[in-house]
Amino acid sequence: MALFLSFCFVFFFSLCNGSASAAIPLHLDDLLPNGDFEESPAKSNLKKTVIIGKYSLPKWEINGLVEYVSGGPQPGGFFFAIPRGVHAVRLGNEASISQNVTVNPGSIYSLTFGATRTCAQDEVLRISVPSYSANLSIQTLYSSDGGDTYAWAFMATSKVVKVTFHNPGIQEDPTCGPLLDAIAIKELLPLKYSKGNLVKNSDFEIGPHVFKNFSTGILLPPKQLDLISPLPGWIIESLKPVKYIDKKHFFVPSGLAAIELVAGRESAIAQIIRTVPNKFYNLTFTIGDAKNACHGSMMVEAFAAKETLKVPYESQAKGGFKTASFKFQAISARTRITFFSAYYHTRLHDYGHMCGPILDNVRVFPVY
Repeated sequence: MALFLSFCFVFFFSLCNGSASAAIPLHLDDLLPNGDFEESPAKSNLKKTVIIGKYSLPKWEINGLVEYVSGGPQPGGFFFAIPRGVHAVRLGNEASISQNVTVNPGSIYSLTFGATRTCAQDEVLRISVPSYSANLSIQTLYSSDGGDTYAWAFMATSKVVKVTFHNPGIQEDPTCGPLLDAIAIKELLPLKYSKGNLVKNSDFEIGPHVFKNFSTGILLPPKQLDLISPLPGWIIESLKPVKYIDKKHFFVPSGLAAIELVAGRESAIAQIIRTVPNKFYNLTFTIGDAKNACHGSMMVEAFAAKETLKVPYESQAKGGFKTASFKFQAISARTRITFFSAYYHTRLHDYGHMCGPILDNVRVFPVY
């Protein structure tokens, strides 16, 4: 209730009287109104768990079979893990939830949302706003406790955007579909270069909203699914996502955030920097482990122009790190720097939780 009242103070009256439209603070970094679904439908608008009525879920518009569920054991032998709160919504076949949000046209926004599959079938979650959409496969589980969190970014093309989460699947069981347990939005501010470094957002400090009460890290989709990166300055150049981790919930070598390479060679991150042809540069970076029970022999491979460096790291899963560097010669006015993990890893005693080495504090500077 306190969270809702604080939103009402800065949002237009249309939000407070139950509409799905909201006015945004100048720089938003918080849950969407009722983004954690803890404000429940009236009992008269629930048929067991199914929500009856297009506007019966407070602050949201629903279409199709949408269930309002609680965490724990479910009928039929299911178990719903809802780590960020008590309640969540499940999207059945062709079902969706949406909310109108007032934004600043031309600004970049990132959505952070907790999502997991609830059945054994392939499940897809479609995220859309005007001019942008992506079908996100949630078949692969990266955490074993239902804590998978994703980020997806878009550029606002109008003052009001309709944010929609849709299950496009047609399953044998019409109730099967993705579970959403928290949705937040953050405006991503324009990047600036740091003095003496050609890499933008080199320490990953500018990124998506991080849930305060629970985090297993935030999965950043590959560029095929997210044309605008939720990690400004960087390209997720792989088939699988990388994970954005924060200092509150993980070990981070420096600053407030880092990147965990969670899917081996299928999990790569890159940036294209400006260089002078034939000039020499140093590339330095930090690797380590997130103190999240990810252990064993790790290796990060780094690429710049024609140079490659393989950096081994023996993880004791206690939050260590090391710094590596190498020199390269630029061959054009643009140079791509790329990092990926050479191996696949899972957490100690938890083989269903994918993990990997972390990357932080990337710097490129000319050699004089």
